Formats: sequence, structure tokens, C-alpha cells
Amino acid sequence: MTEPARHSIFDQGLEQNPANHVPLSPIVFLRRAAEVYPERLAIVHGEQRITYAEFHARCQRFASALEARGIGYGDCVAIMAPNVPALLEAHFAVPMVGAVLNPINTRLDAATIAFILEHGEAKLLITDRELSPAVKPALAQLGRNLPVVDIDDPLGLGGELLGEMDYEAFLEEGEAGYVSIEPRDEWQSLCLLYTSGTTGNPKGVVYHHRGAYLNALGNVIQFGLTPNSVYLWTLPMFHCSGWSYTWAATAAAATHVCLRRVDPALVFQLIEREKVTHLCGAPVVLNMLAHAPDAVKRPLPNAVRVMTGGAAPPSAIIENMEKQGFSIIHAYGLTETYGPATACLWQEDWNELDLTAKSEMMARQGVANLTLEAASVRDPESLAEVPWDGQTLGEIMMRGNTVMKGYLKNPSATAQAFAGGWFHSGDLAVRHPDGYIEVKDRSKDIIISGGENISSLEVEEALYRHPKVLEAAVVARPDERWGETPCAFVTLKTGAEATAEEIIEHCRRAMARFKVPRTVVFGPLPKTSTGKIQKFLLRLQAREL
Repeated sequence: MTEPARHSIFDQGLEQNPANHVPLSPIVFLRRAAEVYPERLAIVHGEQRITYAEFHARCQRFASALEARGIGYGDCVAIMAPNVPALLEAHFAVPMVGAVLNPINTRLDAATIAFILEHGEAKLLITDRELSPAVKPALAQLGRNLPVVDIDDPLGLGGELLGEMDYEAFLEEGEAGYVSIEPRDEWQSLCLLYTSGTTGNPKGVVYHHRGAYLNALGNVIQFGLTPNSVYLWTLPMFHCSGWSYTWAATAAAATHVCLRRVDPALVFQLIEREKVTHLCGAPVVLNMLAHAPDAVKRPLPNAVRVMTGGAAPPSAIIENMEKQGFSIIHAYGLTETYGPATACLWQEDWNELDLTAKSEMMARQGVANLTLEAASVRDPESLAEVPWDGQTLGEIMMRGNTVMKGYLKNPSATAQAFAGGWFHSGDLAVRHPDGYIEVKDRSKDIIISGGENISSLEVEEALYRHPKVLEAAVVARPDERWGETPCAFVTLKTGAEATAEEIIEHCRRAMARFKVPRTVVFGPLPKTSTGKIQKFLLRLQAREL
């Protein structure tokens, strides 16, 4: 019940002013770290070492260079790069001028990159040389001149320079000591991050300063980050801004260890050399580490905490990692929730369980993060909360300050996502008597491969464009390495003949490689009496292949 408006002595003459009210923004984390720990190691990249004072100074020059080009409030700066210092610096420098950062998934195809650059109205693109095979045709498809700055990283493999200058020269255009522009308010847009296009074109998720600030601090607390922590970037920074750890590790004044690609041998080397204490990654990353050849594994020099999410990790993966000395925290979230929104927090009575039983408990999605108002499992129609019985299915819904502003230029999708005052995740789950949430299925036919969402509709659209294909349906097939991969069921036109490789090659030309089916099955598709394809039967068949 809403209380009637009334006057209070505690409202009289007690107004907000600059002394007692400042918009929350993650920009302050870097400034504070540089002031308190100027000589502490902030970034490691190969042989490169950057202190917090230098990190801050580089971001100041970056911001100044942007402002000199007329980039400011509400402008979009896109960046496409692996986990290198430039991408980390962009998370602070771009919002320093009031602009919006758009980190782009490095696995996307040229057409999708071009769509994102146009949809987000990018004013500048910063791109890594190694990614030029996809970026160059994307720029050609864009149909307008877009200024480009190259990251010419000596650790990169191949590629060509596409821009007017390299990143280090761009920084030299800026002035030292640039004073950042504070956000007008904490609802101001901070980042633009695109989903993987579960219904065709990807949707642009817009973050605000308040959400990033709060989710970062929630991560610091929940993951136990301190100034002595060393965070290894096994998770892509482009993915939910690195699950907000671009800001979180900086808030803690921890050391960021950059990593261009996840190579188990290099991961173990860096853990040993840099004394890594924390890392994040999808279950596929954990599986790579757990099953790495013994020749590349190294004894852990200290405790290493691992946060995993992006797909439900099989308990066997958690068990394998725990056996090797890693300490696993299972988190759940979406791009729309700044990354982690829930976590499977440890309970003392789990200490009495054997490792297999512990791993089964840890594989659940858990409870709401400290900075999220609420995570609930509710009936999608009535919005009533389901019983905490571990059996009744409902949809995971969330609300709070760490939920996105909405989808860029897509009011209908935004309204649908926020229907009834809750953010609708689209994931079906149960809630156990202890309050812990466990995902059981997806209400949409999303395939999660290596932590990336793949739309079955997008793959089917490509299949239907093959001249020999009459009907097609795509479902997830379990995969030990990637978690899931697309499995295509295809009915050919009468008299037509085709091989699985021919179908796969057709898809390779139409989309990013990670979306391409790994398996093709030919034959009639099971249907209902009204002609609807019964995908649940295909999923069962795919599991048996």
C-alpha cells in the first residue's frame, strides 16, 4: 500500500547539493585507485607493465583525444578487440567525455558488425589488426565513412591496418591531466552491448552509470577482490563488459592480466608467473583447463577462485576443477543484467557432502546478488511466484538497479522485457526449498555455445536459403567442449541430393563460424497435426547422436 504524501521535518531545508549527492559512476574507481595506489601494478600484457598512475594517465589522454575530435555526450565509440589494454582503457576513457562505449563481439561476421556500427551510430571505431578480415568487409558494407583507429598489438597474429593511425599515436593526440566530465545523472547511458541476435538482428542493450557502479561493487564483495588480487582475463571484455569486472577489478585496485586468446598452456603459465588469484569464464573454458594435457598443467602457486556462468556448468566440470585446486563460484545472469545477477553462494552444511554432491549443489544458479533488488521464479502469465518446491517450473525474473535501461531503438522489445514490472529472462527454472534457483530449460530455442547465444531461427534462415533444402529445424546438441553446438535437421527437396559438408559450407558463408551447425541429419521432420515442427523430439534425437 502506498503511503499518502505528507510533510516531514526531515525534508525541511535538507536538499540535495554537490556536497551530499553525486551520481554514481564507475569512472571514479580508476581515479581513486590511481590516487591511493599509484605505483601498484594495474595491467599486465605480455612484457608490458602499466601502473595505476599510468593507467589513469593513458585514459586521460584517450578521453582528451576523443574530445578533440568532437566526441562527447551521447556519442557512440565502438571498439572491436580481444582482451588487450586498449579495450580495458576504453571502459573508462569513453565515459569520461560522456560518450557511450560499444564493445563488439570479436566472433561476429561482417554483416552483423556492419549492422551494429550503423544501429549504434558509431562516431569512431577502434579495432585490432588481427580482426581486419571481418572488420574490413563490414566497413565496406556500412556505406559511410567511419574514422578508424588501429590497435597494432605486437602479440596479434596477422591482419592489416585499416585506420588513419594506431592506438598509441591516437593517445598522443590527447593532453595529460584531462579532467573527466561527470555524468549528468547516474541514469546516463554508459555502454551499448549487443545480444547475440536470438530473434534475427541483435538487440542493443544499454547500460547506465548507476548499474555498472553497483554491479562492480557487488562483484568485488562476492568474488573477494582486494588490492592483492590478480585477475586473469579469460572472459572476453566485450561480453557484458567482462561481466562488469573491467570496473570491479579496478575498484579493488587489483592487477588485470590481459589475454588475447584462451590457450590452456598460456593460462597455466600466467597463473604460475603472475600468481593469478581470480578468473572468470564460461563452462567451456573450465572444461579446457580441466582436460588440458598434463604436459601444460602447472601446480597452482596459490588459491585460484573461478567464477563461471553463461551456461549451466555440468557438475562433472565443477568436480574436475575442484579436484585440481580451483575454487568454483557459479553465477547466472544475462547481458541485460550487467553479467552476474545471481550466484550459488556456499552454505556451511555443504561441507559434509562428498565432492560429487557438492558439485551438484554448486551447479545451481543460486540466489540474488547483493546489489540486485530481487531474483524470482514466477509464472510467465500471472507473474505469481512459484512454490519453493524444486519442481514447479516458472520463468526467472529480476528487478533492481543492475538491470539495463532497455533495448536501443526497440521500444516494443523493451516493453515486453519489462512487462509487469519485472525483467523477463526467458529462462525456465525451479526454486528449491532453500531458496536457490536452478535453470531447467529455455523458453526460447537459444543454443549456448562457449558462452555465446546462437539463434536457432537465424541458422534455420540460412538453411532455408540453400537451393536444395525444403525444411529445416535447428536444436542444441550437447558438446563436451562447447557445452552445446547447433544440430541441423534437414529435409531436402524431392530428387535433390546433398552432403552434410555441403550444408555446413553453405552456412559458413552466411554467418559467423561459431553459429554454423556441427551436425546435419537428413530426413523428414516430426510435426504436430497443425504442421508445427516438434523440436522437443529433435532435441531428444540430437542427444543420442
